[in-house]
Amino acid sequence: MLMTTPVAAQVGDLDAPGVLALAAAGAPLIDIRREEEWEGTGIIPGSHLLTFFDAYRRYDLPAWLEAFDRVADRQQPFVLVCRNGVRTRRLGRYLQGVMGWPAVHHLAGGLTLWIAGGHDIDLPPE
Repeated sequence: MLMTTPVAAQVGDLDAPGVLALAAAGAPLIDIRREEEWEGTGIIPGSHLLTFFDAYRRYDLPAWLEAFDRVADRQQPFVLVCRNGVRTRRLGRYLQGVMGWPAVHHLAGGLTLWIAGGHDIDLPPE
């Protein structure tokens, strides 16, 4: 399903200051990585941990949407986070281009660039 996403769908690319500004304004941060990734690198403080793709690149969109709706509003700004920004751009294009969500953003370069920039990291909750 995500493979049929319109190429024209644009996801808001954010750098670390952009993510911090949106988070300060109340936008939730949604970390879509897997548990072993959170444990290996840590998470951006305040992130909601909602795995999207499993280790085999499979996903359960209805289950993920149900979890998303518990922490964010589909019509309000939110930020997707992954390791390098590839998965979040792909998911973000789907959410915006196919589902029509208006305020999808992602951390361009992902957590890799966040950490390289010296920004805060927390341990994931147990």
